[in-house]
Amino acid sequence: QVRLVESGGGLVQAGGSLRLSCAASGRTGSRYLMGWFRQAPGKDREFVAEITWSGRNIYYADFVKGRFTISRDNAKNTLYLQMNSLKFEDTAVYYCTARSTPLSAYEYWGQGTQVTVSS
Repeated sequence: QVRLVESGGGLVQAGGSLRLSCAASGRTGSRYLMGWFRQAPGKDREFVAEITWSGRNIYYADFVKGRFTISRDNAKNTLYLQMNSLKFEDTAVYYCTARSTPLSAYEYWGQGTQVTVSS
């Protein structure tokens, strides 16, 4: 199994920055794609970003608009999401994910970390 634990969430003012981390443990030898989803109150869970094992391919949701950067450090088994120019609508629980291939379901999920952006 792969265990994912997010950290770095918190309360920030609009326009501020926050960096989320996701520590992976277990079967981390596999070349998992890893990414981030988020879910705001009353809304469906939505895709934020994903990165391949090599880091050569990165995918972002349109609403990121150059504000967020996903990265990973495989030596540390850690995924990151650098969030800049945060908006109130970015307020959500952010979840770390992992999957085996682009055709796979997101089979591994973290517990989520709360990001709250004050206006």
